[in-house]
Amino acid sequence: MPVEVFGPGYQFLPREEILTFGEMIRTVRAGVELGVTKVRLTGGEPLLRRGVADLVAMIAAVPGVEDLAMTTNGILLNHHAEGLAKAGLDRVTVSLDALDEKVFAEMNGVGAKLERVLLGIESAQKFGLLVKVNMVVQKGVNDQEILPMTRWSREAGVTLRFIEFMDVGETNGWDTSQVMTAREILDRVTEAYPAEVVPASYPGEVAKRWRFSDGEGEFGIISSVSQPFCGDCSRLRVSAEGKVFTCLFAGEGQDLRECLRSVESDEELVEFIRGLWSKREDRYSEERGEVKKSKAEMSYLGG
Repeated sequence: MPVEVFGPGYQFLPREEILTFGEMIRTVRAGVELGVTKVRLTGGEPLLRRGVADLVAMIAAVPGVEDLAMTTNGILLNHHAEGLAKAGLDRVTVSLDALDEKVFAEMNGVGAKLERVLLGIESAQKFGLLVKVNMVVQKGVNDQEILPMTRWSREAGVTLRFIEFMDVGETNGWDTSQVMTAREILDRVTEAYPAEVVPASYPGEVAKRWRFSDGEGEFGIISSVSQPFCGDCSRLRVSAEGKVFTCLFAGEGQDLRECLRSVESDEELVEFIRGLWSKREDRYSEERGEVKKSKAEMSYLGG
């Protein structure tokens, strides 16, 4: 959540405009009816939502939810890790782009302290949460952190996933010259730490994975820019105020909140979501450079 946008005077949505926990649970139940088994709570920053552990417990109790995860910047994770684990959270993904404090500060843009994120990761592990770390690699900014991050992840026992620098939203100053491709990242890592390919564990897995040859864990690379995977995408995103997005690079979402508040039948809700997904034609990553469109910010939509 960039400080230049979400500063002290920023006017957030009135509470009545954001989805209630009950509406979120109803959405999860509809998703399960359509075959969803994995649910992820993501950004902005989910740990800022009051009562988030209660929400986790409510989602975990929905029959059919087999995997419940959260993506966080990790700043508040130390405080919440025990409660989240007890509530039923299975996994946590922490955004961490560098171990060098100056580079970390430049990348996160909100004045976060590196030690707080690292402590949050340790707490998550202590209370039994599986931990992955996402590192966005921006050439010329933090690519020198690839090997230190790899070494740290092996020692810390967390799975590191590198993400190509993407043109999400309109404000991150994206340029192709700053994209370090999956091939370049892989060569950098395996030159120091030999690894072998790990087969995908399920259809639509966004990260390609490698296992270190010495048995010390694995890493992944998400290559939305150089190796798009639009055809296999199975992620439906719902924003805080109930807009449904069928693509990370979409500019506008469909109004799920209106449906939630105007229909009492869960069957109607299921059909509304089914209709949205069945009409999906998103393939921005495959069309990148061919089309120009406005895109929602990552700080609004989450990963």
